[in-house]
Amino acid sequence: MIGKVYSKLPKSIQYVVRYAYGMIPLHIRYGKVFRDTYAFLQESQWWSKEQLEEYQLEQLSKLLHHAYENVPYYRRVFDERGLKPKDIQDFKDLQQLPYLTKEDVRANFNDLIARNIPKEQMDYGTTGGSTAIPLGLYIEKKTHNIRMAFEWREWNWMGYNFGDRCVVLRGNVINRFENGKRAWWEYDLFNNYLILSSYDMTEENSYKYVGKIEEFRPKVIRAYPSSIAILARFIKQHDLKINKKGNIKAISTSSENLYQPQRELIEDVFGCKVYDKYGNFEQVCIFGMCEKREVYHDFMEYSITEIIGNDGKPVTKEGEIGEIVGTGFTNYAFPLIRYKPEDLAVWTNKRCSCGRGLPLIKRIEGRLQELIVTKDKRLITLTALIFAQHFNAFSKIKQMQLVQEEEGRLVVRIVKIDGYSDRHEQEIHQKMQKSVDDQLDIDFSYVDKIPRTERGKYRFLIQKLPIEFGYTEE
Repeated sequence: MIGKVYSKLPKSIQYVVRYAYGMIPLHIRYGKVFRDTYAFLQESQWWSKEQLEEYQLEQLSKLLHHAYENVPYYRRVFDERGLKPKDIQDFKDLQQLPYLTKEDVRANFNDLIARNIPKEQMDYGTTGGSTAIPLGLYIEKKTHNIRMAFEWREWNWMGYNFGDRCVVLRGNVINRFENGKRAWWEYDLFNNYLILSSYDMTEENSYKYVGKIEEFRPKVIRAYPSSIAILARFIKQHDLKINKKGNIKAISTSSENLYQPQRELIEDVFGCKVYDKYGNFEQVCIFGMCEKREVYHDFMEYSITEIIGNDGKPVTKEGEIGEIVGTGFTNYAFPLIRYKPEDLAVWTNKRCSCGRGLPLIKRIEGRLQELIVTKDKRLITLTALIFAQHFNAFSKIKQMQLVQEEEGRLVVRIVKIDGYSDRHEQEIHQKMQKSVDDQLDIDFSYVDKIPRTERGKYRFLIQKLPIEFGYTEE
């Protein structure tokens, strides 16, 4: 209603309204749900793990009772197993419920919608679909500000506070026009953001991006890993300087996997630390880095996270890889219980020296569709294939993308720069082959440009084979 009234106002009045709204402090503007959640999170982060687990079980009980009473799919799941919500008393009991896959969501979409929440209190959206068919679901509107509270807690950890200047280099569509054409930047007065387009990162524009960032003097940059890495590589290749006054204190990355060579390049060029965050559109998990940046903290107040090995059991060994399974607490409109977002993570039993009770995730390995299949049908992570090694060739490459369409064969697409030669191709070929015991045929394709997805993301691997990680339920 408010949006419709605003859209009918004269442009001059709209500007005044926007300016006045922009003067309201962010934490006030986000509303009471945000403020209450944010205040709670400032306290709960220092709880012991036992306190956090007790809180999780309380939230799980509420969620299960709601799902059983109001969501037809879960009523059916419980009844088929002869269960009632009260039968789920601990985390082990939760394993009596089946996994929820993306195929399950598509097949039972209408029955996953809560019957007691009006549709006007929900938003419909879809996942990015960068590795598969986009998945649609409903999200309770109030959960957006709940999630924002979790994000602000993590941003606070890296020194980013309400009202600080921030550059955003993600999938934002620029709404400002210059000379009849969509501009490559705009200023968001409401949030104090300088928004740069991730779709227009040509060489000519990249010079402009550097100049605009220096002019704006942000405290933090929030970006897709691929976008900020491309800009960092451009700055290094052209011997430019950025963050000369040291005002940029941190770079926050999310929405794509951050690989170690990217992190090292970004930190070297910008002279500040990178803080990575994992989350998903489905709102079943959030992992974030604290000021120590040792590994990722699992935000236990947001969800229950399980890391399941290929034997179907929770992983328990240091450095063991497993598939993420999440049960989100915030979205009662379309509950996802034991949901598999098709992402992989590495387990650790270590504790963070920051003193927070939130447990740790050692590393995010990416999506199931970011695994390579060898001739002998092994699944190889991109870390094992590439990012655990040092490649001199990367200094002569602007962009690289892997494509797999058949088992045991990989196409490496490369946008090369001056100085790239046959010896760089040989280095890439030999090191990849060594990591997989010569179980891959590797072809090279040299291209002028690697396209982005509709949301401005850059896909390092296009995996066209169906990937299954270990255990599946009958």
